[in-house]
Amino acid sequence: MTSAIVDDLIAITVIATVYTSGLALLPLLLALIPLTGFAVLVQRGVRAWWVLIPLAVATWALVHASGVHATIAGVLLAFAVPVHPTPRARVQVGTTNGQLIYEGLAAHFADRWEVLSITIAVPTFAFFSAGVTIGGLAGLRDSLTDTIAVGIFTGLVVGKMLGIVGTTFLMTRLRGYTLDRTIGWLDLLGMSFLGGIGFTVALLVGELSYGGGTSTDDKVKVAVLLGSGTAAVIGAAILAARNRRYRDAASKIANGPY
Repeated sequence: MTSAIVDDLIAITVIATVYTSGLALLPLLLALIPLTGFAVLVQRGVRAWWVLIPLAVATWALVHASGVHATIAGVLLAFAVPVHPTPRARVQVGTTNGQLIYEGLAAHFADRWEVLSITIAVPTFAFFSAGVTIGGLAGLRDSLTDTIAVGIFTGLVVGKMLGIVGTTFLMTRLRGYTLDRTIGWLDLLGMSFLGGIGFTVALLVGELSYGGGTSTDDKVKVAVLLGSGTAAVIGAAILAARNRRYRDAASKIANGPY
């Protein structure tokens, strides 16, 4: 999850810096007002949706009006929500040995809005962004042989894997950095393929790059969806095999030598 979130944040940073054609400074400065109000309230533990949502919508609208991609507004609003529980911003989730257990507002909001996000927000985005005209077998063949599509497919399936495994390998060569003993390199390999699943931001970048509704955009969508699906299958196959191995090892330890 951490890898996926960081990957999306890097992509969103690229969107903000590369795909901003013009900048209107006044709306961008005005966006700081509702953003600051939102940040102050959540830091003080305010959870009332009827207060926070209007501030969030105002921030989104002003950032959008400034010319900066409005996705950045969502990132800034999320960063404002405290992750760790504080005396002011916390929610009780239970007790352990007579002591109260709290969680931060980020986890609370995630749990509270998870159903809305999964059932409405993500499907709506997928419906409007992932629609693609393939054009039968000939159109599919044309899409899969397009150099842009091949590059995207290769990047999602192979590039993400090489980036994650390669960076981890180089980091473990430095003094003080090692791979956790409970994780094998094959486990990391399987997880690295799963890094290619994140198709939503890839679709967004493709649409911004080549224009929505164009023939090239359709090829991009085919490549993104096929690449994400292929990466998911390969990663799941590796991790399923590793999971069986760990289960067998745990069973042998539990049963003992006799």
